Amino acid sequence: LAERPLVDWDLILVMEPLTIAGALIGAFLNKVLPETFLVVMLVVLLSFTAYNTLKKAFKMYAIESRHLREEMGLRGDGTKESELTRMAHNSEGDDEEEAEDSLLDNVGDEEDEGFEDEEEMDEELKQILHEERDPPMMNIMVLVTMFVVVLFINIMKGGGAFPSPLGIKCGSVSFWVANGLMLGWIVIISIFARMYLVRRFEVKEKVGYQYVDGDIKWDGRATIVYPVICCLAGFFAGMFGVGGGIVKGPLMLAMGVHPAVSSASSACMILFTSFTATTSFIVFGLLVPDYAIICFVIGLLATLVGQIGLFYLMAKYKRNSYIAFSIGGVVLLSAFLMTIQSMVSMAEKAHTHSGGICG
Repeated sequence: LAERPLVDWDLILVMEPLTIAGALIGAFLNKVLPETFLVVMLVVLLSFTAYNTLKKAFKMYAIESRHLREEMGLRGDGTKESELTRMAHNSEGDDEEEAEDSLLDNVGDEEDEGFEDEEEMDEELKQILHEERDPPMMNIMVLVTMFVVVLFINIMKGGGAFPSPLGIKCGSVSFWVANGLMLGWIVIISIFARMYLVRRFEVKEKVGYQYVDGDIKWDGRATIVYPVICCLAGFFAGMFGVGGGIVKGPLMLAMGVHPAVSSASSACMILFTSFTATTSFIVFGLLVPDYAIICFVIGLLATLVGQIGLFYLMAKYKRNSYIAFSIGGVVLLSAFLMTIQSMVSMAEKAHTHSGGICG
C-alpha cells in the first residue's frame, strides 16, 4: 500500500452521492412492493454477490500463496531452491540493474531543454504525494454538506408516519418537489465530484504519477461507470433495507480495489448510506425502534471484534484475502438465513401487504 490513509476519499466522493440517491429511491420501492418479492430478490442478489466475492477471494489466496512461496525460496511443487540457484538468480538481477545504470549514465546532458519543465513536474508530483498522506478535508466537507442537506430535506418533508414540521402532506405536490430537490442536489454534487476527479487524473498523468496495485484511474469513463453501479448498490440497499456495504464491499473487490482499502472505505460509506436509508424508513414508519436499538448494539460490537480479529490474522499470516473471504462468507450466510426466514414466513402465512407510499 502507498503512504496514505486506508479510506479512499476520492472513491467515496465520486461514488457515495449516487449511492445515497439510489438508497432514497429504493426506500420508496420498499414501501410499495410486496414483501415476498423483496425477500426473493434479496436472496438472489446476496447469492450472486457471495459467489463472485468468494471466487475473487480464492483467486487472491492463490496469488498470495505463490508470492509467499517465492519469498521463502520454494518452487511451485513445494521443493526448496538450492542456494546456488538462488545466487544465480540474484546475479542475473544485479547484471540487469548494472546494464540499466550504464544506459542512464550514457544519456549525459544531451537533453537539457525541458529541464525546467521537469523540475516543475517534480514539484507538482511531490505536492500530490504530500496531499495524499492526509485525509482530504475538501472531499470530507463536500460529503458532509451533501449529507446534512439531504437529511434536512428528508426530515422537513415528512412521510406517511412522520408529520412534516412544515406541514407538507405526504403525496402532495410539495412532497414530490422536496424529493426532487434532494435528488437534484445529489446530482449537482456528483457532477462536481466527477469534474474534480477527472481534472486531478489529468494532472497525475501529466506529472507521471505512479499508481499502486488497487488504485483506480478516475478518467472520464470510470467516473461515470462506477458511480452508476454504486447507484444500483444504494438502490438495493434502500429497497431491501440492508447496509450498502454488503453490496459495495464486494463491488469494490470486483473493481480491483485493495481489500484493506475496500473494507475501510465501504465501512465509511455505510455511515452515509445507512443513515440516509434509516431516516427514510423513519418518516415512512417502517423502522421498529426496539429491534433497531438491539441490532445497532450487536452490529457495533461485532464490527469491533471482527476488525481487531481480522487485522490480527492479516498481520500474522500476511494474507489480505481474508477480508474477501469474510465479506463473501457474511453475504453467503445472509442469503442462507434470509431463505430460512422466508420459508418460515410462508409456512406461517405471515405476509404483509403494501399500503402505498403514504399508507
